[in-house]
Amino acid sequence: MQYNLRPLKREEYSMLEEFLYDAIFVPSGEAPPPPSVLLEPPLQNYYQDFGRAHDYCLVAEQEGMLLGAVWARVLSSPLKGYGYVDKHTPELAISVQKEFRGKGIGTALLIKLLDLLQSKGYSQVSLSVQKGNPAADLYKRVGFTILEEKGDDYLMLYAFAR
Repeated sequence: MQYNLRPLKREEYSMLEEFLYDAIFVPSGEAPPPPSVLLEPPLQNYYQDFGRAHDYCLVAEQEGMLLGAVWARVLSSPLKGYGYVDKHTPELAISVQKEFRGKGIGTALLIKLLDLLQSKGYSQVSLSVQKGNPAADLYKRVGFTILEEKGDDYLMLYAFAR
């Protein structure tokens, strides 16, 4: 499968909300939450006012269609994200459209963003993932470690080699 990895364009920033909704893990047999869940302040952190300093996003594109996105931001508002570690560590989110999962797109996006963040001088990146989400295995494979267990979630950290 051929696709291109590139930065998200300014006119596409509004798509992060849709990608974030698609990233919500829904266990088998359960109904997805209503789209209004994205209005919850902790979730708004991941897409609202995207494009500030310390915001980075890459997308996988095929023939003009976005197949997936991975993005990271340093969240400095008083309201923290689910993967908050400290005010210097970007938090990562990733989403691949359901019909394109399992084809290596998420891995390619993740590795490319990790390379970008390292080139920008960050020492680490964090994320939160539900323990039952298959993406947790992807994160472990590329080198994320579990920093803390929070109920049904893992707080995971990727530390760049010095």
